[in-house]
Amino acid sequence: MKEWAKAWREPWREPWRGEQPGLVVRSAPAVPAAAVLLLHGGRSEGLGPPPLVNLPALRMRPFATAVARALADRDVLVAEVRYRHRGWNGSRRDAALDAAAALVRLQKRAGQIPVVLVGHSMGGRAALSAAGDPMVRGVVALAPWCPPGEPVEHLAGRAIHVLHDEADRITSARESWDFVRRARAAGADAVGIPMPTGGHAMLRGAAAWHRRTAALTAALLPRAQPGA
Repeated sequence: MKEWAKAWREPWREPWRGEQPGLVVRSAPAVPAAAVLLLHGGRSEGLGPPPLVNLPALRMRPFATAVARALADRDVLVAEVRYRHRGWNGSRRDAALDAAAALVRLQKRAGQIPVVLVGHSMGGRAALSAAGDPMVRGVVALAPWCPPGEPVEHLAGRAIHVLHDEADRITSARESWDFVRRARAAGADAVGIPMPTGGHAMLRGAAAWHRRTAALTAALLPRAQPGA
């Protein structure tokens, strides 16, 4: 393993099984010019830690791979956020706090670089909640959990792409489209993208979800300047 990759990976190997959220790095250049953080799904309630075999986290692996491939010609760090708790937990908003803490940790290590957040289900809600951070360029939210009345004012000036299969029986595409409308009215560049298949787990037609997510993410981050 190259020394710079080891330097990124070793300190953060599994810090999420404790008091702080962690970052599992999937792709790391020597000096990151930008970053993509992926946030997996969870439960509405659950104070216990995510299990070691964490299916929602595993579902994000191919998204991380697709994003890393789409950005292979750029110095972009790709990492997955690990939560302290399995659930959102009402007013505690644990996943949102973990997303915000991950951005702080990233800033301390890599500086003030542009970031795209990619989140599924509860992770989509966490990504949208954390998107007011100055580093965040935009969010790609996959079948997100967007309850009525979810705050949108902090999204002004951000690019928001919400992908949802209207046949999803776990989270509501109708609530996602309502969120998009309210975010747009608040000043976000928000777009709702109906997906023809996939359901909540995005398994049927998975390749289309991976490609669309990677393309949207890549479009939100700066390209390398010629001769740089």
